[in-house]
Amino acid sequence: MIAVTFTAPGGERIEVNAEQGDNLLRVGQAAGLPLEGTCEGQMACSTCHVIVAAEWFDRLPPASEEEEDMLDLAAGAVRTSRLSCQIELTPDLDGLAVRVPAEARDMRRF
Repeated sequence: MIAVTFTAPGGERIEVNAEQGDNLLRVGQAAGLPLEGTCEGQMACSTCHVIVAAEWFDRLPPASEEEEDMLDLAAGAVRTSRLSCQIELTPDLDGLAVRVPAEARDMRRF
C-alpha cells in the first residue's frame, strides 16, 4: 500500500492508502475530494489540478508538454502544480503529500 495525504481546500488532512499503480485522481475522488477530472485523464482539462508538497515535487516524473499546457489554465497554479490524473502511484511515492487548491470545484456534486 502507498500512503497519500491530501489537504482539502478547507485545510482538512485526509490520509488514504492506495494500491501501487493507481492514479492519484481516482484515489482523491474515492476519498471525496473535489477533483472533477472532467476529461477522465486525457489532459483536455485542468479540473484535477493539485499542488504537490515541495519535498515531493522532484520525485515525480517530469510533466509532459501537454500537461504543462493544461496547468497554464489551472486556477491557482503554482510551481509545484500537477494534474492528479498524470500521477501514477509507485513505491517511491509512499507518503506523498498534495493539496487541493481552494479554487477547486467539482461540478459532479451540484
